[in-house]
Amino acid sequence: MIEAVVFDLDGVLLDSEQVWDEVREQLVKERGGRWHDRAHTEMMGMSSVEWSRYMHDDLGVPYPPEEISAEVVRRLEEVYRSRLPLIDAAQEAVEQLSARWPLGLASSSNRELIDLVLELSGLARFFRATVSSEEVARGKPAPDVYLEAARRLGVPPKRCAAVEDSRNGIRAAKAAGMRVIAIPNPHFPPDDESLELADVTLGSLAELSPSTVG
Repeated sequence: MIEAVVFDLDGVLLDSEQVWDEVREQLVKERGGRWHDRAHTEMMGMSSVEWSRYMHDDLGVPYPPEEISAEVVRRLEEVYRSRLPLIDAAQEAVEQLSARWPLGLASSSNRELIDLVLELSGLARFFRATVSSEEVARGKPAPDVYLEAARRLGVPPKRCAAVEDSRNGIRAAKAAGMRVIAIPNPHFPPDDESLELADVTLGSLAELSPSTVG
């Protein structure tokens, strides 16, 4: 029996994966680094500590990782304040599910970005617990961020449902022992092997309802 629902943020409630991609690619090229086509896929799900180190070590950005992270966050904040790319069905899905279950958020975004998005969207009041992967030991596909969300909600992971869009996110939620509802990201779709791990696969966030959560 499900007792709580934990949402991912980027790609599930926010159409932002390509925004992250554009911001990081631009920064790498501006600073004389070496961007390649696999970079976004490889960074997807990493914590800020992990992807900023990757941008320094693998993509050759000649600045300390903490400075790289801060600059990416600054640029994303500018984008979000100008136009928040909230997915159309996000408000309705969150409100509908919050009427039945306590909600958590388990995101790879930096804490500043999570708080800003929830403030700008007006969704903050619906979430009882929010966790950034920079607040746990490992980013997705490790289960840490989902396990911490369940802990803060006070609900065993096996009684939580997770809503995810990406390969690493699906694997993280599954490794945490949660029921996984996959809504494949159209820009960066998860591979078939990862999708097979999901308990339910939906075509869009508009299809998410208490009955599909289980």
